[in-house]
Amino acid sequence: MACAAAAAVTLGGKGAALSPAAVYALSLGLVDPAIDPSALQRLSTRAPSPQETPASLRALALLAPPESRAAASVLLNKLLLTAADSPSALVTAATATRLAVSLDLAAALPPGSRDEAAVAAASAPVAVALAAVIDCCAAPLARVADAVAALSCEAARGDAAAFDVPASGDGLSAKDEADVAADIKMLVFGSKLVGSAGGASAATFSKVPAVNGIFREAVRALHARVRIELNSPVKLGKRDAGGTGEGKEEALVVLATQLARSVQAMCKLSVARAKLCAEKSINDAELREKLIGGTDVDDLKGMLDKVMIDSDAVSVLKGVYNHLLKFRDFLAWEAAVAMAAIEMDNSIEKPQAGVENEAGSSTEKPQAGGEKAKGDRKSKKKKTLGKGTSAILMLLRDHVTNGSEVPSVNSKLVAEWGTTLSLLFDPKCPKLESLVEKVKEIVESNEVRRLPKIPKGTRDFGKEQMAIRERAFSIITGVFKMHGATALDTPVFELRETLMGKYGEDSKLIYDLADQGGELCSLRYDLTVPFARYVAMNNISALKRYQIAKVYRRDNPSKGRYREFYQCDFDIAGVYEPMEPDFEVIKVLTELLDQLDIGTYEIKLNHRKLLDGMLEICGVPAEKFRTVCSSIDKLDKQTFEQVKKELVDEKGISNETAEEIGNLVKTRGPPLEVLLELRKEGSKLMENEGSVVALNELEILFKALEKANATGKIVFDLSLARGLDYYTGVIYEAVFKGATQVGSIAAGGRYDNLAGMFSGKQVPAVGVSLGIERVFAIMEQQEKERHEMIRATETEVLVSILGKDLILAAELVSELWNAGIKAEFKLTTRVQNHIKYATQSGIPWMVLVGEAEIQKQKLKLKNIRANQEEEVDRKDFAQELKKRLSKP
Repeated sequence: MACAAAAAVTLGGKGAALSPAAVYALSLGLVDPAIDPSALQRLSTRAPSPQETPASLRALALLAPPESRAAASVLLNKLLLTAADSPSALVTAATATRLAVSLDLAAALPPGSRDEAAVAAASAPVAVALAAVIDCCAAPLARVADAVAALSCEAARGDAAAFDVPASGDGLSAKDEADVAADIKMLVFGSKLVGSAGGASAATFSKVPAVNGIFREAVRALHARVRIELNSPVKLGKRDAGGTGEGKEEALVVLATQLARSVQAMCKLSVARAKLCAEKSINDAELREKLIGGTDVDDLKGMLDKVMIDSDAVSVLKGVYNHLLKFRDFLAWEAAVAMAAIEMDNSIEKPQAGVENEAGSSTEKPQAGGEKAKGDRKSKKKKTLGKGTSAILMLLRDHVTNGSEVPSVNSKLVAEWGTTLSLLFDPKCPKLESLVEKVKEIVESNEVRRLPKIPKGTRDFGKEQMAIRERAFSIITGVFKMHGATALDTPVFELRETLMGKYGEDSKLIYDLADQGGELCSLRYDLTVPFARYVAMNNISALKRYQIAKVYRRDNPSKGRYREFYQCDFDIAGVYEPMEPDFEVIKVLTELLDQLDIGTYEIKLNHRKLLDGMLEICGVPAEKFRTVCSSIDKLDKQTFEQVKKELVDEKGISNETAEEIGNLVKTRGPPLEVLLELRKEGSKLMENEGSVVALNELEILFKALEKANATGKIVFDLSLARGLDYYTGVIYEAVFKGATQVGSIAAGGRYDNLAGMFSGKQVPAVGVSLGIERVFAIMEQQEKERHEMIRATETEVLVSILGKDLILAAELVSELWNAGIKAEFKLTTRVQNHIKYATQSGIPWMVLVGEAEIQKQKLKLKNIRANQEEEVDRKDFAQELKKRLSKP
């Protein structure tokens, strides 16, 4: 925005930041530069010793005066910031003063010292300045483009359904696209013009959220980079300063060309909307043809290609800027055509200056005496604009007419409007800031009407889903208690130091909380580390516990993958006979999955010591075991070639070692059969001490599981690695094999050293965690496929009062509650409403009470499923119902 309100822009001051708007204002001479006095004191006074001009500043002839001034202001700021940051950066006061007085880049050249030359080369001031100007001009257009699109939607009587974009909370839709759609819906809120237009109109406006959203995203990306480049000092050292500057230029060119591509799409869409407004809303054939031909998207042909192929960064950035100016003209023309279409349509009520309505737009002033003129009475039947677009239209109309009446609309007038609006959309126009703020105000003032969203990677559970969840929790808790486990609960957040260093590469997914009270805290990532912390804190030597609670991961949400979700953990801590707790934990896992009745699954099992032995045999250094394991653990989602590329290119493993690992991890099959294969004569695994220990332990485990009839779903799989750092022994993972693709549904293993990390006292432990959210997804899908009604309540009886007698209802339903019967009551005179409610809720029995039943001291019992009714005595009805409910 224009900085005309400021007399000067202070450069080099502590805490001050140079903004793209300030660079733009300096380039046009709207403000003057001023050096912070404290910055001047830090500059060198030594005599200059001219250096060679850096290559990036030699092509000054290519720059127009405003561009040169912008680059000079960026260079001056960089020199001051670098001088403050590093005492070795000998920037002379003479150079800084010359730049501040003239803002002439040539005045600073050649540089007065080697350090000044290095700063000039490394800071790429010309490219940064051009990018700042692009940023300043593009940022307001993101809001203006939405407002103009909304105005065109009104003029063309477009389809508002085009802006029904799902919220981005599920992680499967673009945030900017959803935000654009929501903002435009707020602008057209209350409109009697937009509706269901269909055809070309629907297709044109349905593109707006995606295209405008991409433009917003590109503008934000460029802005973030430009702010950094404007306000970060140059770090001088042994690095090649020129190379550093070239890197900055390349980064800015990439971001600017991305912006140019989005601008290209915005231009095409703007022209299409303008033509649509003229075609659909202007009846004057001659004027319509002139307006349709007023702009031509063919003007853009070859323009973007030239921007992209220029190898010189300065030329590319200047091309992007010119592209942006063309878009500004197109947008202004579209706004002018939309305004003309609305102005010429006598069926539309035009907004007038007067009383502010709730969205900030205005309504007509009443006549003296509180009455309207006769001619105004018909306006009640006219179509009204949206509350937001009405305010926008009034602002634009007042700007192009200077508040006077609109004369007869013709092509010349529309062209004048287009030119005037293009100047309005220029940041140097003080009124642009008011327009952008007005659009923001309208959108934000209507936020109460915008449907709220939930954060990405979270979900709400409705009554049917909660019924499934409660049933699952009941089964899970029953299995845990059957094995003698006690319940435990821990805080939802822990000290950050408790969680860090326990999850390997997954530590980056831990949610940190803002510091309050002098402690650095994080949301728990799982339930295992808090359990180990609890054992260590309370000096516990043995404990069998279960916990069902939410955990949090700063992950990328996807189908079945959330950032907040439940885990159901079962752990056994303490010293036992070899494989004793491991056997029970795996047996618990099979019982859980069988009783939940989710369908086919398999449990992949491996041993961490066997895995380490395998890596040692293949020649992997010990310090790389964990990072290699995290790569191997991806084999269930990626091909071995992809994993091999990661091992070689990112983890530094040789190609031969990676191939050897691949040959071993392909081994999988029935537990005892694979065990026999791995222990056969000549096996290298039998020559490794850790592998031998692992294989002996696995033999005990597999034979125990076989006796317990639990090996049918278990697969011995050497590719299972489990990337978490704390595993020390047996590891396992359950995978659903049905149609619903959810991946792993449970996992766990032995972790003997985790509690010792907190107290120094080793307490061996083994556990399993059920990913209940994925189990829910399977169960919900199965319910849908079975077409069975999911009951959200367990109500057994509905007391149906055929009237409004709450006192009678209270008396009857209380008898049922006192008898231990789950009951509800309903008051309405319509029998069918009672029956419909009972049927939809799955309530098996009804007690029907009308005038006839009250007089006879009888009540009517109705069996919904059998569709049978019978009368019983009023005094006996609770006991009669209890008998019927007890029957199978």
